[in-house]
Amino acid sequence: MSETTAGRSLAKGLLAGLVAGLVATAAKLCVEAMFPPRVHGEPEPPEALAEKIAGHSLDRDTKRMAGQAIHWGFGAAAGAAYGALAEYYPAATDKEGATFGLTLMTLTHETTLPAMELAEPAEDQSIRERTSEATSHLVYGLVAEGVRKFIRRML
Repeated sequence: MSETTAGRSLAKGLLAGLVAGLVATAAKLCVEAMFPPRVHGEPEPPEALAEKIAGHSLDRDTKRMAGQAIHWGFGAAAGAAYGALAEYYPAATDKEGATFGLTLMTLTHETTLPAMELAEPAEDQSIRERTSEATSHLVYGLVAEGVRKFIRRML
């Protein structure tokens, strides 16, 4: 594969993944609206991260907007990375994206977020939270792969 062809392939994968990540984030948020992971007033990790970045408490509206920006930005970035990876390592798309979604959950909600003190450790999370996160990340992965594959064929 020539350098030019590889660069075009990467660009197409990034673009397809970016679009897929945005659509998948919308799908994930829909699942979480129907089956919320936190129902007892626990802070949403993106909102907690927004306050950590700011270095102080944020008012409700600012915290919600910043949390949404982080959530959408992360979803788009994860999708773009997935799209690029799929170009060079097609096995990453196994199980129609389910593996990607559940891997993303493991890397975020079960390891990174607890390490950053933005979520409880996995063993301390309620069954509802773990089940909701698994369900919403599974949907994220499936939608991301479906959209990525569709967009990639169009490019």
